[in-house]
Amino acid sequence: MTVTGGTLRDKEAAARIKINRLLEEAGWRFFDDANGPANIVLEPNTKVTETQINDLGEDFEATKNGFIDFLLLDSNGRPLIVLEAKSESKNPLSAKEQARRYAREQDARFVILSNGNIHYLWDLKQGNPSVITKFPGPGEIKDHHAFQPDAGRLASEPVASDFIALTQLPNYASEAGWKNEDERPAFVDKNNLRFLRDYQKRAVHAVQRAVKKGDVRFLFEMATGTGKTLTSAAIIKLFLKTRNARRVLFLVDRIELEIQADKAFKALLKKDFTCVIYKEQKDDWRKADIVVATVQSLLFNDKFRRAFAPTDFDLVISDEAHRSIGGNARAVFEYFVGYKLGLTATPKDYVKQSKKASTARDPRETERRILLDTYRTFGCESGDPTFRYSLLDGVRDGFLINPYVVDARTEITTQLLSDEGFTVEVTDEDGNEVKEAFGGRDFEKKFFAEATNEVFCGTFLQHGLRDPVTGEFGKSLVFAVSQNHAAKLAQTLNEMADQLWPGKYQSDFAMQVTSEVMNAQAMTVQFANNNLGGRSRFNEHYRTSRARVCVTVGMMTTGYDCPDILNLALMRPIFSPSDFVQMKGRGTRRHRFAEEMRDPALKVQIADLQKTEFRLFDFFANCEFFEEKFDYDEELTLPQPSTQPFINKVEAPRPGFKGFETFQPDAIATQNEQQIGLEGMRIDREFFQKFEDTVRQDAALTAMVEQQNWEAAVRRVVETVFDKPDDFFSLDKLRRAAGLDRRLTVRELIEKAFGHIPRFKSKDELIDDEFQKFLLDQKPEQADRIAQMRYYFEAYIKDANVRRIIDDGRVADLNVNPIFGMKDLKAVPKEWVRRIPEYIKDYVSLNPFLP
Repeated sequence: MTVTGGTLRDKEAAARIKINRLLEEAGWRFFDDANGPANIVLEPNTKVTETQINDLGEDFEATKNGFIDFLLLDSNGRPLIVLEAKSESKNPLSAKEQARRYAREQDARFVILSNGNIHYLWDLKQGNPSVITKFPGPGEIKDHHAFQPDAGRLASEPVASDFIALTQLPNYASEAGWKNEDERPAFVDKNNLRFLRDYQKRAVHAVQRAVKKGDVRFLFEMATGTGKTLTSAAIIKLFLKTRNARRVLFLVDRIELEIQADKAFKALLKKDFTCVIYKEQKDDWRKADIVVATVQSLLFNDKFRRAFAPTDFDLVISDEAHRSIGGNARAVFEYFVGYKLGLTATPKDYVKQSKKASTARDPRETERRILLDTYRTFGCESGDPTFRYSLLDGVRDGFLINPYVVDARTEITTQLLSDEGFTVEVTDEDGNEVKEAFGGRDFEKKFFAEATNEVFCGTFLQHGLRDPVTGEFGKSLVFAVSQNHAAKLAQTLNEMADQLWPGKYQSDFAMQVTSEVMNAQAMTVQFANNNLGGRSRFNEHYRTSRARVCVTVGMMTTGYDCPDILNLALMRPIFSPSDFVQMKGRGTRRHRFAEEMRDPALKVQIADLQKTEFRLFDFFANCEFFEEKFDYDEELTLPQPSTQPFINKVEAPRPGFKGFETFQPDAIATQNEQQIGLEGMRIDREFFQKFEDTVRQDAALTAMVEQQNWEAAVRRVVETVFDKPDDFFSLDKLRRAAGLDRRLTVRELIEKAFGHIPRFKSKDELIDDEFQKFLLDQKPEQADRIAQMRYYFEAYIKDANVRRIIDDGRVADLNVNPIFGMKDLKAVPKEWVRRIPEYIKDYVSLNPFLP
């Protein structure tokens, strides 16, 4: 098979067939008057008269500059979109100026440029053509047509320190509590008024200047604890108030941050704008001004393309941008046209260009590349964002706190961290004594030492800061290697707390907060709200959590807001610079302890009691590694992944079998043929239905699904439902029952059972989804070679032999490959021969496509 042949007429026809299908899928219909022009496209149920067509002018499609391929009309028969179609072998952007002239002549605001494989939507009043993966429907484009952005109005809007406070309480300045300077702090506190700090105003002003210059993408590099959410609220208000956005999408990468952002925006902006969490308002999110969602929920099963149009959001904000648009998650971000703002706490120092050409796939190299991609995404290749406010800036200005580092190393961890590692002698299978060395990254994975964990916990409890109000152990976070390690540490801390403070805790001093723990997301919120495990018994007037320590792995890192944390403990080695920045950032926020005092009189007494320090316990020399030893220019190499040949298992006959054997010839007596439809065979349907009924009856699993705790839900199905004597449910049986041509994941089964997805997609549908993400993310300039790139993309995913040939560099072997040949490879633009496999290795899971 090849996609390189065919005449120009064939390629034009192929492109038009695809464009016709995309228009129909989007809800458009073609003008059905046999005497009228065939390239008129209408809204459904629209009655366009011959007079209206004549009003377009005689031979309107044959302009003085060329020929209009498709003209899309609104319900009143007025031109809305000019669609310029090029052959598959041409870059649709080559028709940009031609289409602009056509649109101006017809007074159409929008242009679509397409060659059937890649498409661009262009709002002539705003920005440049943007890649889209589906055509906007009539209602969607009409809604966008009503949107009239005015960059000048946005740039000139006054933004002072009370920009948010004026939404919270419009007449605050005329209130007696504000006018009286002595009463003002209490007035501000009572009404929870938020005022922008000078650097936050500078951030907003930087966006106004950028918009005035014509920029549509912005990046804020702001240290943890500097108020990115408050600054985001100001940006959101600016765009909505000046009508430069009708609706805003705020993307996060964790469920707890979704809840946190929704709560913050409602507290700051509810007087003027409405905010919803998408998963809670799936049916009427369009009524909201601000929609908060996790990027994972929109990415799974391509929900972002199924549930939204590219024009649904005019401003998209990505919180912790290097995470929420990392990998092919960027496809969600790029899917929407309009303004884009990225927020990151990871400083530019972590995006140094490598001095060496490296194709390494080490996690550190991958992260460096993701960070670089983040800056490039927002037009900041130089490393200079739209606005920057660093940790050092925050400390200097008195808004943040630098950590007091306690670098503690045991005898064992000292050896683990040494160049030689912790060396032990073991006996191999042949009885020979051999030496085996373990390093820091092996701790609690291959190397276990209970005594070391006890030393960690004892040192932490002995030297950790105490709460200045009650004197009890200060609120703390402990970062563990794994879920199992977190359970061990929580148990050890509780046993030690029982000895240090007899009768004060009932195994609730330390709590494990990881994804496998029921209601873990709620626990993170309760800890921040000072009621995890109830209230502390040390002072009845003081609101602080009974649980003093949360032991986690990664749940409470990015963006978790709990300013009264006094101690952090890194009981694990860290190799990711952004992870290190985020973990350290959980303690940098300042805090006034009087805010948690119920009794007004006591609140006055401790009014000046503030958090001025926090301790960072580092048991694996992480600080030293990132401050002194981390080589951002190091070329990192890893061994190539091994490939295991497919083994065909044949069941041997039972020994000693005795029976009757006949040698009589035989033949088919009757033969019936039946094509099984999409609904499958009844036995398959009933088997699958029984599985769905079984999991839906599990109350604990239902709760996990409602919380979208997919990791715990998957684990529960595997442990409590699969391979049980009653039904012996398994992935393979359920895949066959579903009639799928690919592997299934447990999460897909759960999503289908609970109605989160309507059906399972086929292998070809999944590949097409992945390729659309690739186009949104990579935006290849060779738009005239998309079909050839698509074929290469598909062959590399589907065919293990093609993968081996490409990965091993044995391209000559393609001369005898029947699926994807040398001619097909030569048709792929040279730079993409390497980049497509790299992209797939980084961002596409091959598991669903394996046999």
